[in-house]
Amino acid sequence: MTNIEQIEGLLFVAGDEGITVAEIEHATGFAKPAITTMLTELATRYEQDEDSALMILSTENTYRLATKAAVAPVLKRYFEAPLTTSLSQASLEVLAIIAYRQPLTRIEIDEIRGVHSGSTIQKLVLRQLVTETGRLNEPGRPILYGTTELFLDYFGLKSLDDLPAIDLAALSDAEHPAPETDLFLNAFQDKLKGNREEN
Repeated sequence: MTNIEQIEGLLFVAGDEGITVAEIEHATGFAKPAITTMLTELATRYEQDEDSALMILSTENTYRLATKAAVAPVLKRYFEAPLTTSLSQASLEVLAIIAYRQPLTRIEIDEIRGVHSGSTIQKLVLRQLVTETGRLNEPGRPILYGTTELFLDYFGLKSLDDLPAIDLAALSDAEHPAPETDLFLNAFQDKLKGNREEN
């Protein structure tokens, strides 16, 4: 693995929150001047490669992997798929976590799921099921996410109080507790099943 590959990988997993030079330095051990040089080289590669849809955005020493404006129309069609389209398992997991734990950051969602959730969150935002509710008052000012009124309408809920209660403290005392994601998703799906049976 080359040094630039390592930086590219970090940019990818950092998602919409982005990553700073200091964070790259901490993760890789590379010197800051070398990191800046490699970021510039990588940005130039993307810019000059007509077959690449990627580019690097930088604001206030934070770098993000983004897509070029030319591919915006096809991405818009993808993310704005009709709500009649079934949600993926990943989307349902993220929705359940946000519904129960909101507001929370992408990093917190990633920690619960154990996988990167940036693209799933972005799709849910564009489908207006999830929205940005503010920013956490800590370094990097990460975005906080919550559910929307459309989320309630889409799943036939009058309010978030309609979601079944989960006693995480009691469940954590179990001999073989289920992953937190499963607890949220199972309760969420049980509620949705009940709604469908009522209708």
